Amino acid sequence: MTQPASSPSSGSFRDLLKQPDRFILAVELETSRGLAMEESSSRTLSLARRLAGSNPVDLICITDNPGGNPHIRPEVMGYELLARGQEVVINFSCKDYNRNGVESRLWSLGSLGFDNVLALTGDYPLTGHAGGPQPVFDIDSVGLLDVMRNMNAGLQVPSRRAGAEPSRLLKTSFNPGVAINPFKSTEPELLPQFLKLGLKVRTGAEWAVTQIGYDSLKLDELKRYTNSNGLDIPLIGSVYVLNAPAARLFNRTGIPGVTVSDELLALVEKYARSEDRGRGFFEEFAAKQVAILKGIGYRGAYLSGRLPLSRIRRILDVESSFGPDDWREFAKDIQYQQPGEFNYYERDPGTGLTSENLNHQYLETTSPGRRKRSRAFLPLKYKVSRATHNLVFDHTAPGFRAARWLYGHVDNRRNARTVLHAAEQVAKIPMFGCQDCGDCSLPDIAYLCPESQCVKNQRNGPCGGSHNGICEVGEKRCIWVKAYERTKAYGEEGAMLERPVVFKNGALRGTSAWANTFLGRDHNAPVSDEVSADPDPSTQSADKPD
Repeated sequence: MTQPASSPSSGSFRDLLKQPDRFILAVELETSRGLAMEESSSRTLSLARRLAGSNPVDLICITDNPGGNPHIRPEVMGYELLARGQEVVINFSCKDYNRNGVESRLWSLGSLGFDNVLALTGDYPLTGHAGGPQPVFDIDSVGLLDVMRNMNAGLQVPSRRAGAEPSRLLKTSFNPGVAINPFKSTEPELLPQFLKLGLKVRTGAEWAVTQIGYDSLKLDELKRYTNSNGLDIPLIGSVYVLNAPAARLFNRTGIPGVTVSDELLALVEKYARSEDRGRGFFEEFAAKQVAILKGIGYRGAYLSGRLPLSRIRRILDVESSFGPDDWREFAKDIQYQQPGEFNYYERDPGTGLTSENLNHQYLETTSPGRRKRSRAFLPLKYKVSRATHNLVFDHTAPGFRAARWLYGHVDNRRNARTVLHAAEQVAKIPMFGCQDCGDCSLPDIAYLCPESQCVKNQRNGPCGGSHNGICEVGEKRCIWVKAYERTKAYGEEGAMLERPVVFKNGALRGTSAWANTFLGRDHNAPVSDEVSADPDPSTQSADKPD
């Protein structure tokens, strides 16, 4: 069954985004484990049918193995909704597919008419059949965006005939969205989130959804940041309708990247002891969040929490009963931050939200003197790596041409090549924990190896799952937090992600990353600098005797 790419209908999500005065309501549905005729799946499908075409609901967003758990694919439920004329968003997580699997699934989605795709890196999977699964994370959300961008332009594929021009496939019409977590409590976590959003916009993101959070100041901060930095992207705010079990889970960071403060948890517990178990309070609380999003200037709300249509309508009825300026008081009240939380902008004492001025304490840390003093605390190996890169590995470095000549000279001499590769590993394994991937991203992440130090192998910015600087898996600091601190000491943090999207070339694993850099085989090579059109070292000419 195929559906050719076509221009969207007048009621499409893409068209709604072009109507600046139109507030969009999205509702999340979570699929389940088991066959579609299982009771849990049947209940969800029944709810989806009631939501489809109902007056307040513009979009139905269907999750993709949330929490890393195996569920039915979202398109199984979504196809019936499309047939009913309902706009559907497919949440697409990268944790379960390599890049070929990603592309294959995108062709299927495009053929079936699923144009709205929320690009997600995905939670680290912890449980599965007969033990924990091996996550993939071949590419991340930024890589997924880049794939969709190329497919929308008409993907070029190499010809199978020698010397023939590549062919171009039919264009898709994906409307890609992304996630952004503005609810980070520390500077080295928050600002890389903003920088990564910029990279996502440059890579083709058309809209963005926030992570779950309960802080109007942070929502306003994100809106001000996008406006101030030329990121013209519609923002949709997440509104998870709380209950006591969910609040307890969020409070102990049971969902990566989601936080409920102790203060908010105490409030939830108080109302959960009431006769209706807090349902009325939680619905009014969600209605206030929707009103705040409208007031701040967000383009929509993303409701979640396994909500029946009756609760959604009650929430919207409560929200419609508010006065036009009531949201301002709500915004002052709903600011549940962690103790000592970092804010990028100064607070406006009048509104309780952000002012135009950057945080003065943050600005003090960016002075030349403070930056210089902070360098004293950086690891020596980072300073040595910077100096070595600037002398040899940068394409404009004085030693680059000589190194290129050397590696080109020994490229077909197995023994000499092996000796140089061994010398590389002697240096890189103890310094960086090198895994011999052959396509090195050390210069991209302040000389921190994503292969050995990031469980998701994130090469295009942080995933958003950390808490207080600690990775969602294991008690270790996020490498992007450390990269931010290192680059900030040199005044380079703002340019961390001002570069092309990084795709690791899996064909290079087990080969010399230094050789691949100097000979233009890795992701760092300018197009005009490539030595070989084929990055697979197995296709090189036969070795010569030394």
